[in-house]
Amino acid sequence: MNHSPELSPALLLETAIKAATTAGNHALANRHRKSETVLVSAHDVKLKLDLECQEIAWDIVRSDFPLHAILAEESADKGQPADNPHNSPYTWIIDPIDGTVNFTHGMPWWCCSIAVTQAEKTVAGAVFAPSTQELFTAFRGGPARCNGVPISVSGVKTMKEAMVLTGLDQKHTTQMPRLALFRDIADHVQKARVMGAAALDLCRVAAGECDGYFEAGIYTWDVAAAGLIVEMAGGITETLAEPAPHRLMVMATNGQFHSEFKTFLTTRLQL
Repeated sequence: MNHSPELSPALLLETAIKAATTAGNHALANRHRKSETVLVSAHDVKLKLDLECQEIAWDIVRSDFPLHAILAEESADKGQPADNPHNSPYTWIIDPIDGTVNFTHGMPWWCCSIAVTQAEKTVAGAVFAPSTQELFTAFRGGPARCNGVPISVSGVKTMKEAMVLTGLDQKHTTQMPRLALFRDIADHVQKARVMGAAALDLCRVAAGECDGYFEAGIYTWDVAAAGLIVEMAGGITETLAEPAPHRLMVMATNGQFHSEFKTFLTTRLQL
Protein backbone atom coordinates (compact mmCIF):
# COMPACT_ATOMS: atom_id res chain seq x y z
CA MET A 1 0.00 0.00 0.00
CA ASN A 2 1.27 3.47 -0.80
CA HIS A 3 1.54 6.29 1.68
CA SER A 4 -1.25 8.86 1.39
CA PRO A 5 -1.80 12.09 3.34
CA GLU A 6 -5.34 10.92 4.14
CA LEU A 7 -6.25 7.28 4.69
CA SER A 8 -9.53 5.72 5.70
CA PRO A 9 -9.56 4.82 9.43
CA ALA A 10 -11.39 1.62 8.50
CA LEU A 11 -8.52 0.68 6.18
CA LEU A 12 -5.98 1.39 8.92
CA LEU A 13 -8.00 -0.75 11.31
CA GLU A 14 -7.69 -3.72 8.97
CA THR A 15 -3.93 -3.63 9.34
CA ALA A 16 -4.18 -3.12 13.12
CA ILE A 17 -6.38 -6.20 13.38
CA LYS A 18 -4.04 -8.28 11.22
CA ALA A 19 -1.00 -7.23 13.25
CA ALA A 20 -2.65 -7.75 16.66
CA THR A 21 -4.16 -11.15 15.88
CA THR A 22 -1.08 -12.53 14.15
CA ALA A 23 1.29 -11.43 16.90
CA GLY A 24 -1.11 -12.45 19.66
CA ASN A 25 -1.71 -15.90 18.23
CA HIS A 26 2.05 -16.39 17.92
CA ALA A 27 2.38 -15.76 21.65
CA LEU A 28 -0.52 -18.10 22.39
CA ALA A 29 0.93 -20.90 20.25
CA ASN A 30 4.28 -20.51 22.04
CA ARG A 31 3.03 -20.08 25.61
CA HIS A 32 5.08 -23.14 26.58
CA ARG A 33 8.09 -20.83 26.10
CA LYS A 34 6.94 -18.42 28.81
CA SER A 35 10.15 -18.98 30.79
CA GLU A 36 12.42 -17.77 27.97
CA THR A 37 13.32 -14.39 29.42
CA VAL A 38 15.66 -11.65 28.25
CA LEU A 39 15.26 -9.45 31.35
CA VAL A 40 13.80 -9.98 34.82
CA SER A 41 13.33 -7.04 37.20
CA ALA A 42 11.70 -6.75 40.61
CA HIS A 43 8.17 -6.40 39.29
CA ASP A 44 8.37 -7.08 35.56
CA VAL A 45 9.76 -9.46 32.98
CA LYS A 46 10.69 -9.27 29.30
CA LEU A 47 10.37 -12.39 27.18
CA LYS A 48 11.88 -13.52 23.92
CA LEU A 49 8.26 -13.72 22.80
CA ASP A 50 7.84 -9.98 23.46
CA LEU A 51 10.54 -9.32 20.89
CA GLU A 52 9.24 -11.92 18.44
CA CYS A 53 5.66 -10.64 18.61
CA GLN A 54 6.81 -7.07 18.19
CA GLU A 55 8.78 -8.04 15.09
CA ILE A 56 5.75 -9.85 13.66
CA ALA A 57 3.48 -6.84 14.17
CA TRP A 58 6.19 -4.46 12.93
CA ASP A 59 6.66 -6.43 9.71
CA ILE A 60 2.92 -6.46 8.99
CA VAL A 61 2.66 -2.70 9.45
CA ARG A 62 5.78 -2.07 7.35
CA SER A 63 4.43 -4.33 4.59
CA ASP A 64 1.15 -2.42 4.35
CA PHE A 65 2.43 1.09 5.11
CA PRO A 66 6.19 1.25 4.50
CA LEU A 67 6.39 5.04 4.93
CA HIS A 68 4.59 5.24 8.28
CA ALA A 69 6.30 5.77 11.63
CA ILE A 70 6.37 3.03 14.28
CA LEU A 71 6.62 3.36 18.06
CA ALA A 72 7.04 -0.05 19.67
CA GLU A 73 7.32 -0.89 23.36
CA GLU A 74 10.49 -2.95 23.21
CA SER A 75 12.30 -0.09 21.46
CA ALA A 76 10.66 2.92 23.07
CA ASP A 77 11.19 1.74 26.65
CA LYS A 78 14.92 1.79 25.90
CA GLY A 79 14.68 5.50 25.14
CA GLN A 80 14.43 5.18 21.36
CA PRO A 81 11.99 7.56 19.63
CA ALA A 82 9.47 6.49 17.02
CA ASP A 83 11.05 5.21 13.82
CA ASN A 84 9.90 7.89 11.35
CA PRO A 85 12.46 8.37 8.55
CA HIS A 86 9.81 9.68 6.14
CA ASN A 87 8.31 12.26 8.53
CA SER A 88 4.90 10.63 8.23
CA PRO A 89 1.85 12.05 10.04
CA TYR A 90 0.89 8.46 10.85
CA THR A 91 2.49 6.59 13.76
CA TRP A 92 1.77 2.95 14.62
CA ILE A 93 2.01 2.08 18.31
CA ILE A 94 2.74 -1.55 19.17
CA ASP A 95 2.45 -3.34 22.51
CA PRO A 96 3.30 -6.96 21.68
CA ILE A 97 2.27 -8.48 25.03
CA ASP A 98 0.48 -6.31 27.58
CA GLY A 99 0.29 -8.24 30.84
CA THR A 100 3.54 -10.14 30.39
CA VAL A 101 3.75 -11.15 34.07
CA ASN A 102 0.24 -12.61 33.83
CA PHE A 103 1.33 -14.47 30.69
CA THR A 104 4.39 -15.95 32.40
CA HIS A 105 2.22 -17.30 35.24
CA GLY A 106 -0.31 -18.85 32.86
CA MET A 107 -3.09 -16.37 33.56
CA PRO A 108 -5.31 -15.54 30.56
CA TRP A 109 -5.44 -11.76 31.24
CA TRP A 110 -2.99 -10.50 28.59
CA CYS A 111 -3.26 -9.09 25.10
CA CYS A 112 -1.63 -7.58 22.05
CA SER A 113 -2.45 -3.92 21.33
CA ILE A 114 -1.96 -2.07 18.03
CA ALA A 115 -2.95 1.55 17.43
CA VAL A 116 -2.32 4.11 14.72
CA THR A 117 -2.29 7.85 15.25
CA GLN A 118 -2.58 10.68 12.77
CA ALA A 119 -0.93 13.88 13.96
CA GLU A 120 -0.75 12.35 17.46
CA LYS A 121 -4.49 11.54 17.63
CA THR A 122 -5.47 7.86 17.64
CA VAL A 123 -7.62 7.05 14.62
CA ALA A 124 -7.79 3.24 14.81
CA GLY A 125 -6.93 0.51 17.27
CA ALA A 126 -7.21 -3.20 17.98
CA VAL A 127 -6.72 -5.09 21.24
CA PHE A 128 -6.62 -8.86 20.94
CA ALA A 129 -6.84 -11.20 23.95
CA PRO A 130 -5.63 -14.54 22.55
CA SER A 131 -6.53 -16.75 25.53
CA THR A 132 -10.20 -15.79 25.27
CA GLN A 133 -10.13 -15.01 21.52
CA GLU A 134 -11.65 -11.58 22.13
CA LEU A 135 -10.87 -8.89 19.59
CA PHE A 136 -11.75 -5.33 20.62
CA THR A 137 -11.66 -2.78 17.80
CA ALA A 138 -12.56 0.79 16.95
CA PHE A 139 -11.80 3.50 14.45
CA ARG A 140 -12.54 7.16 15.04
CA GLY A 141 -16.08 7.94 13.99
CA GLY A 142 -17.23 4.32 14.06
CA PRO A 143 -18.55 1.96 16.74
CA ALA A 144 -16.45 0.06 19.24
CA ARG A 145 -16.78 -3.67 18.77
CA CYS A 146 -15.84 -6.98 20.36
CA ASN A 147 -15.60 -9.81 17.85
CA GLY A 148 -17.59 -7.70 15.44
CA VAL A 149 -20.47 -6.99 17.84
CA PRO A 150 -20.96 -3.35 18.94
CA ILE A 151 -20.20 -2.66 22.60
CA SER A 152 -21.02 0.25 24.87
CA VAL A 153 -20.14 1.51 28.31
CA SER A 154 -22.27 0.95 31.40
CA GLY A 155 -24.89 3.30 32.80
CA VAL A 156 -23.51 3.48 36.36
CA LYS A 157 -23.82 7.07 37.54
CA THR A 158 -21.78 7.39 40.75
CA MET A 159 -18.47 6.24 42.20
CA LYS A 160 -20.16 4.38 45.02
CA GLU A 161 -21.93 2.14 42.49
CA ALA A 162 -18.88 1.59 40.31
CA MET A 163 -16.44 -1.23 39.80
CA VAL A 164 -13.06 0.36 39.05
CA LEU A 165 -10.03 -1.41 37.66
CA THR A 166 -6.67 0.01 38.65
CA GLY A 167 -3.01 -0.84 39.08
CA LEU A 168 -0.27 -0.53 41.68
CA ASP A 169 2.35 1.77 40.16
CA GLN A 170 5.71 0.22 40.92
CA LYS A 171 7.69 3.32 39.93
CA HIS A 172 6.11 5.60 42.54
CA THR A 173 4.78 8.18 40.09
CA THR A 174 2.71 9.75 42.87
CA GLN A 175 3.74 10.96 46.32
CA MET A 176 0.81 9.09 47.85
CA PRO A 177 1.86 5.48 48.65
CA ARG A 178 0.36 3.12 46.10
CA LEU A 179 -1.38 0.85 48.63
CA ALA A 180 -2.83 3.87 50.42
CA LEU A 181 -4.16 5.16 47.10
CA PHE A 182 -5.65 1.77 46.24
CA ARG A 183 -7.31 1.58 49.66
CA ASP A 184 -8.72 5.08 49.25
CA ILE A 185 -10.17 4.20 45.85
CA ALA A 186 -11.56 0.93 47.19
CA ASP A 187 -13.25 2.77 50.08
CA HIS A 188 -15.12 5.05 47.68
CA VAL A 189 -16.30 2.63 44.99
CA GLN A 190 -18.34 -0.56 45.08
CA LYS A 191 -15.31 -2.69 44.18
CA ALA A 192 -11.74 -2.05 43.06
CA ARG A 193 -9.76 -4.66 41.18
CA VAL A 194 -6.14 -5.03 40.00
CA MET A 195 -6.01 -7.29 36.94
CA GLY A 196 -2.57 -6.56 35.50
CA ALA A 197 -3.12 -5.63 31.83
CA ALA A 198 -4.05 -2.00 31.24
CA ALA A 199 -5.28 -2.36 27.67
CA LEU A 200 -7.69 -5.15 28.61
CA ASP A 201 -8.83 -3.21 31.67
CA LEU A 202 -9.80 -0.30 29.44
CA CYS A 203 -11.59 -2.62 27.02
CA ARG A 204 -13.70 -3.91 29.92
CA VAL A 205 -14.77 -0.33 30.57
CA ALA A 206 -15.68 -0.06 26.89
CA ALA A 207 -17.70 -3.27 27.09
CA GLY A 208 -19.65 -2.11 30.16
CA GLU A 209 -18.23 -4.94 32.28
CA CYS A 210 -16.70 -2.44 34.68
CA ASP A 211 -17.25 1.28 35.02
CA GLY A 212 -13.93 3.05 35.49
CA TYR A 213 -10.18 2.73 35.30
CA PHE A 214 -7.20 4.56 36.78
CA GLU A 215 -3.48 3.96 36.77
CA ALA A 216 -0.81 6.38 37.95
CA GLY A 217 1.94 5.02 35.75
CA ILE A 218 1.32 3.32 32.41
CA TYR A 219 2.71 3.87 28.94
CA THR A 220 1.53 5.25 25.63
CA TRP A 221 1.41 1.76 24.09
CA ASP A 222 -0.83 0.50 26.94
CA VAL A 223 -3.56 3.04 26.27
CA ALA A 224 -3.31 4.15 22.63
CA ALA A 225 -5.70 1.58 21.16
CA ALA A 226 -7.86 0.83 24.21
CA GLY A 227 -8.39 4.49 25.04
CA LEU A 228 -9.95 5.03 21.63
CA ILE A 229 -12.09 1.92 22.07
CA VAL A 230 -13.46 3.37 25.32
CA GLU A 231 -14.27 6.66 23.61
CA MET A 232 -16.02 5.04 20.66
CA ALA A 233 -18.03 2.94 23.13
CA GLY A 234 -19.38 6.15 24.68
CA GLY A 235 -16.91 6.66 27.52
CA ILE A 236 -14.11 9.10 28.29
CA THR A 237 -10.37 8.45 28.42
CA GLU A 238 -8.23 11.23 29.88
CA THR A 239 -4.53 11.71 30.54
CA LEU A 240 -4.08 13.47 33.88
CA ALA A 241 -0.29 13.83 33.73
CA GLU A 242 2.76 12.81 31.71
CA PRO A 243 5.60 12.45 34.22
CA ALA A 244 8.11 11.21 31.60
CA PRO A 245 8.20 10.56 27.84
CA HIS A 246 5.59 7.92 26.98
CA ARG A 247 4.79 7.58 30.70
CA LEU A 248 1.19 8.54 31.53
CA MET A 249 -1.27 8.90 34.38
CA VAL A 250 -4.60 7.87 32.85
CA MET A 251 -8.20 7.58 33.91
CA ALA A 252 -11.24 6.37 32.00
CA THR A 253 -14.92 6.05 32.84
CA ASN A 254 -18.27 5.43 31.26
CA GLY A 255 -18.67 9.23 31.32
CA GLN A 256 -21.46 9.20 33.87
CA PHE A 257 -19.27 9.82 36.94
CA HIS A 258 -16.15 11.09 35.20
CA SER A 259 -16.14 14.50 36.89
CA GLU A 260 -16.69 12.96 40.32
CA PHE A 261 -13.88 10.46 39.85
CA LYS A 262 -11.51 13.05 38.38
CA THR A 263 -12.09 15.42 41.31
CA PHE A 264 -11.47 12.54 43.72
CA LEU A 265 -8.18 11.65 42.02
CA THR A 266 -6.82 15.14 41.42
CA THR A 267 -7.55 16.19 45.00
CA ARG A 268 -5.68 13.24 46.48
CA LEU A 269 -2.82 13.38 44.01
CA GLN A 270 -2.54 17.17 44.18
CA LEU A 271 -2.62 17.56 40.42
